[in-house]
Amino acid sequence: MLEIRGLSRWFGGHRVLSTVDLDLAAGAATAVVGPNGSGKTTLLRCVAGLDRPDEGEVRLDGLVIDETDPRVRSAVAGVLDDVDFFPDLSVVEHLELLAYAHGAPDPATAGEVLDALGLRAARDQLPATLSSGQRRRLALASCFVRPRRLLLLDEPEQRLDTAGRAWLADRLRAEKAAGHAVLLASHDPVLVAAVADDTLALGE
Repeated sequence: MLEIRGLSRWFGGHRVLSTVDLDLAAGAATAVVGPNGSGKTTLLRCVAGLDRPDEGEVRLDGLVIDETDPRVRSAVAGVLDDVDFFPDLSVVEHLELLAYAHGAPDPATAGEVLDALGLRAARDQLPATLSSGQRRRLALASCFVRPRRLLLLDEPEQRLDTAGRAWLADRLRAEKAAGHAVLLASHDPVLVAAVADDTLALGE
């Protein structure tokens, strides 16, 4: 499903990514690991089409990734480093709008995801009133209420408690079982061991 070939990225005179290659099939997960500053987030942003590599290319189903392409927008769901929420919509309204905008067949999914992520009590709150952990859960919920084929997750375990991390591992295994591909950057070896079929080490 996903092919990365010779991907390199510079910022000024600093080379962040150097000729990265990766193949990711449907129903599989790859964890991107490495120290802070090794380029994990930059790689995910290039895959999402939010950043352009200086060399190499990223292909989804054989087509070069273009973030403006409706086929990419409909296939890729992600939680990266710059998640924004609709400030005037409640938590449940935010999720229902995303589900509707992406053509989700069952709007009841929003309620199910709220329950699974422990956000039921906050369903009527505005995003600005949520704690950092709740905001992280809402970002993850935004992925799971819409159709998707590829999940891009940048340290999804951040600000989740032990129960939340266990739920996340179970959910990502279910995503794989449903035929979805998962590319995640993570510092959590337990999550990586539970979910990933392969790892890509950066900064070594």
